Amino acid sequence: MSVWGWILLALAAFLAVLCVNALRFRPARETVAAPLRPEVDGEAAARALSALVQCPTVSHPDREGDDPAAFDRLTALLKTLFPRVHAACTCEAVGDRALLYRWKGLSDAAPLLLTAHYDVVPADAAEWSFDPFGGERLDGMVRGRGTLDTKGTLTAILSAAETLLAGGYTPARDVYFGFAGDEEVMGGSAGHIAEALQARGVRPLCVVDEGGAIVTRVFPGVQTPCALVGVAEKGSVNYRLQVTAKGGHSSAPLRNTPVDLLARACVAIWRKPFPFRVTLPARQLIDGLARHSTFAYRLVFANMGVFGPLLDLLCRRTGGELNALFRTTTAFTVLRAGEAVNVLPTGAEMRLNARVLPGETIEGTLAALRRRVRDPRVEVSLLKGLAPSACSGTDGEGYAALRRAVQQVYPGVLISPYLMIACSDARHYEGLCGHVFRFSGMPLSAEERRMIHGVDERIPESTLADTVRFFLRLMVNVCGEEHA
Repeated sequence: MSVWGWILLALAAFLAVLCVNALRFRPARETVAAPLRPEVDGEAAARALSALVQCPTVSHPDREGDDPAAFDRLTALLKTLFPRVHAACTCEAVGDRALLYRWKGLSDAAPLLLTAHYDVVPADAAEWSFDPFGGERLDGMVRGRGTLDTKGTLTAILSAAETLLAGGYTPARDVYFGFAGDEEVMGGSAGHIAEALQARGVRPLCVVDEGGAIVTRVFPGVQTPCALVGVAEKGSVNYRLQVTAKGGHSSAPLRNTPVDLLARACVAIWRKPFPFRVTLPARQLIDGLARHSTFAYRLVFANMGVFGPLLDLLCRRTGGELNALFRTTTAFTVLRAGEAVNVLPTGAEMRLNARVLPGETIEGTLAALRRRVRDPRVEVSLLKGLAPSACSGTDGEGYAALRRAVQQVYPGVLISPYLMIACSDARHYEGLCGHVFRFSGMPLSAEERRMIHGVDERIPESTLADTVRFFLRLMVNVCGEEHA
């Protein structure tokens, strides 16, 4: 056989191995929980959420723009909206912006901790088509800021507990509810809850906070809705690029103005993306969803050693959520320079937000940015940030109970761990247990996901009712069916 014949034979064998890997990369057989749709009072949940939205609990970093009366009004409302919960549970203020409930169970087994936050980001009424704090119910929707992020989740958790208590349910283990009032500004309320539990020796079985949702068309080649459960989250870190220089008249510009230097630094960072890397939660996502994809995508994901560079190129070209899954990303968000159009500024600065992959560090990212800029005239410094979280295990009772709850309320949905690219309060609870899950318990369309921190935020009342069902089933799955 000629040399070319041997080459063709080797190539054919190589392609055959790739195809066999793809054919074998199929979903594993698993036991699926039977559908269950418990009766819940969707009307009461919608009324409660509407009332909470009408409390404009907007948080600001310095708190100067906060409305303390709105926060007080919301916490007082909870007692009226969820009377059984407040009769059966202890409720205490932890610090000045956190609430901690304890629903006493029948044993001292490791408890369940469900969390949410009740503060919201600002909303410019001029940009909305309805009052962002009106709590209006119209066309089967509850409309207003916080309906999705995360007063809706808080309402669903307490509505589920209210429903169980109405039926005489007593949990087999303690259930804690922790609600923070400053998550949107990276405040410390959730940390205070965690510290209080730590001081009391409370070690939860698992923690469920906001995060992933049931989404469609977010993974290549997968059309089935997917429940994405965050087991880790990227770090969020702010850096500053700053230049100072002599000013002057714009008619005789310097060879390199501060803005010129910053522009080149910006381009230098943009031209060299951070390295493509498959973290543990990204591998879990690929293993959980790529097996359900089309053959072409299974061919790629089953042979990452061969096609990894191609996927890297695709991510760099397209950007977005898929790219953010596999690399530390940077986004320039603030530019400040001169005020007058005919005056050279004496200084300029740009600020960027980096979302740092687990396994990387705040300091390492700073050093990498400086290497890309490579200009001593541009000062690159750290402002503040949160390091990447740890990765939670999916091997315990808590994750199994969460999976069953999804299968029971949302039959046919695929379930997978994933890396959350946004931030949450969940990281505060990592010192309490190794099973901290970020999952909202609701389906969210692409349009609805854009409403979070956007305009015209709203939630279908049917979605809210299903979210109540999810948290009800989660509590029962963790705390025992026989006590219902």
